[in-house]
Amino acid sequence: MPKPKSSKKLRRAVKPLAKERHKKRHGLLFSLLKIGIVTALIWSVVGACYYGWAHFFNLKEIHEMDERSVVYDHEGKYYSRLAGENRVAVPFDKVSNDFYNALISREDTRFYKHHGIDPIGISRAVVRNLFLGGFREGASTITQQLARNSFPLGGKNLHRKLIEAALAFRIETELTKEEILAAYVNRIYFGSGTYGIEAASQTYFGKPASKLNLPESATLAGLIRSPNRFSPLNNPEGSLRERNTVLGRMRDLGLITSVEYDEASASPLLAMPRIKTSPEDNWAMDAILRELELVLEPGQMNEGGLKIYTTIDGPLQSAAEQALRNRLQAVEAQPGYPHKPMSDFKDAVLDGEKSAPYLQAAAIALDNKSGGIRAIVGGRDYESSKFHRALFGRRQAGSIIKPFVYACAFESGIAPNESISDDRIQPGEIPRKFGSYDPSNSDGSYRGLQPVGEGLVESRNTMTVRLGMRAGLDRIANMVVKAGIAADPPRYPAICLGAFETNLRDITSAYTAFATGGVKLQPYLIDRVFDARGNVLYKSTRGRIPVINPAAARMTTSLLEDVVTRGTASRAREFGLTGKGAGKTGTTNNYLDAWFIGFDSSLTCGVWVGFDKPRPIKPGGYGGALALPIWVDIIESAKR
Repeated sequence: MPKPKSSKKLRRAVKPLAKERHKKRHGLLFSLLKIGIVTALIWSVVGACYYGWAHFFNLKEIHEMDERSVVYDHEGKYYSRLAGENRVAVPFDKVSNDFYNALISREDTRFYKHHGIDPIGISRAVVRNLFLGGFREGASTITQQLARNSFPLGGKNLHRKLIEAALAFRIETELTKEEILAAYVNRIYFGSGTYGIEAASQTYFGKPASKLNLPESATLAGLIRSPNRFSPLNNPEGSLRERNTVLGRMRDLGLITSVEYDEASASPLLAMPRIKTSPEDNWAMDAILRELELVLEPGQMNEGGLKIYTTIDGPLQSAAEQALRNRLQAVEAQPGYPHKPMSDFKDAVLDGEKSAPYLQAAAIALDNKSGGIRAIVGGRDYESSKFHRALFGRRQAGSIIKPFVYACAFESGIAPNESISDDRIQPGEIPRKFGSYDPSNSDGSYRGLQPVGEGLVESRNTMTVRLGMRAGLDRIANMVVKAGIAADPPRYPAICLGAFETNLRDITSAYTAFATGGVKLQPYLIDRVFDARGNVLYKSTRGRIPVINPAAARMTTSLLEDVVTRGTASRAREFGLTGKGAGKTGTTNNYLDAWFIGFDSSLTCGVWVGFDKPRPIKPGGYGGALALPIWVDIIESAKR
């Protein structure tokens, strides 16, 4: 039987085997170390190459973004926009701090701790994606997203991620954190056709980005990952859920207190109703574009990024458009109305842009201090007929010219309380060189001697012609030209009754001479224009033209007030006028045109009603019945 080996010998036998294993393990570690070193060297070379490649990009392009030119109203609030992307770039300090905190909470909680690339964030995203399965969480920092959104880096592949990371590192090296945030919030898409925080804030909440509160800031931050899906205009429930998720992150990070979280998450989602923003949407934008073409150099309008400050009052503009629609629908619904209503032509193809077969109207309202156009409406519906009747609709002036006849008479020394005949014009009263002229009064009556002022209050034709002959036809014609009503009015007796054409804009601006005490205010829409760099491209001069002697203007204005209280516009109270007003009705022969031009302490407003192709509107279609109600609606809307 063989002798067993001693334990000592056994230990000696095992020792070479342990050495061999230790040697193998050491060799494996060394191999791994070599692989690691080689890999690190390769990635270092790759990183260096990509970082070098990143220097071929011009970082100035980060701040160069297409902007739409923005139109502001008379209070400096956003009104509409022109060509280009719907974006308004704003500096860092013009964005609410609540939004920056919400953004960082949502997109990059370690933004102020990394240098463009966040290894901790990448590791966290990898672990979560492994546990959750699939690709559930990204690891792109705000800086990486800025790089991706600013430059064409290609599709979703390793190359793009590498150049994106290299660019992010370079961006963090050359830009401050504030510059990165400002560029990011101005560039990203927020849904509903809006780019950048300012346009998004105006679109969704009707306020500048600097005024965003905590719930609004969280709402917009919640849009970034899926703007159209979580838009408060398209998906209020989803938007509310995302908002509260952002608020929760802000609370967890200590950026807001639990009390602030409770209050903000319990607040309702208050988004603006969806609004049209195309330049073609209303008459005001149509007129603004036309005026811009006059005040800017060729090509400046196409630059983008313009800030265009106008005189428009947005709510008044909407109210004026609504007043036209409502009042004309009411006219068409009256028993015995002799024409087809607009509703019968819903699917009709109109004759170009100029002619509509149904009753039309136009209105314009001017500020009595500056002449700025607060509202301008060129017809009943911009989509169906784009002919701008307030600017280009030339029609016979009719009786709305009479206040200028009386102002000329008062300038010549005639007093309002003097007497003048209201009888028919007799042969020989009108010089033979003017031929036979025998106008009648609209009601067919003749009242004998009357105080001069009554001729204007009651719109008496025979009195007005006699007064005009005494004042001098040349004097009247010169005033009409000076007031900008017509360039070459007829210098014969029919001028006294408005037997020449004008347009609503020109005659309404002429009436500002009565509202101001004799000075005509030049109407304008564009107050000032700045380019994208803040340079002034245009500034209005606010023209003022003395037209009427102040004493004569005051006397005429007093009579125009009587027109509203007891004359041809006495139904103004019935239509809803609550304060003082003054003005003049106008009705042309056979009821072809109905006018009312008037003013209160704030506005001078003109209204015209008629057909594009002149025809009688209806029996009894006086200005005091058709145009006056629209005027009252507009004047009253301005008081709200």
